[in-house]
Amino acid sequence: MRERIILDLCGGSGSWSRPYSAAGYDVRIIDPRVLSAGDVRLITRPRLPRRVHGVLAAPPCDHLSSAGASQWREKGVSRLLVALGICDACLRIIWLTQPSWWALENPVGRLRSYYGDPTLIFDPYHYGDPYRKKTLLWGNFTIPKRNRVEPLKSPSDSGWRGKDTLDYWLQTQTKEGLISKQERSQKRSLTPPGFAKAFFEANP
Repeated sequence: MRERIILDLCGGSGSWSRPYSAAGYDVRIIDPRVLSAGDVRLITRPRLPRRVHGVLAAPPCDHLSSAGASQWREKGVSRLLVALGICDACLRIIWLTQPSWWALENPVGRLRSYYGDPTLIFDPYHYGDPYRKKTLLWGNFTIPKRNRVEPLKSPSDSGWRGKDTLDYWLQTQTKEGLISKQERSQKRSLTPPGFAKAFFEANP
């Protein structure tokens, strides 16, 4: 079998593509935090592999997520344009490489207004990780089989307050039950391992 190349766009930690790396795929993360020349907006066709099997794209959601809706007016249109430019650059790379499957991820927010209804909406507890963080996926891929568990409820949980549930779950993962704001933000951005595994199994 020819070596299968997976592009992990804006992949950061590589949490979404980790199951592919572990299985021996040739995973290439394109992200300025990993590669100095890794800005997807500046990737030209000659720099891309001739044959790409799959593309995972997780563009930054800082200026797109509804969690920051109260700051949208203050941020202005310039930051929205930057965010959309990164998302559109991911789609350009997908169009150029014509992979067998692809997926672009973002939380609930502005992107739905620009890209239409997503292919999949899920929470981590649908795939074995016991917290809520509603996530949207657009693309051409096989929807993973669910492995639902009951989401953890924090003392302040009123039923569907995803952020409180996730923050409480993150606290339970630390020995002292405390987590810094920076560490919490970093962990919130990671692809849930249960979903990453299920996606890999459905899209080998």
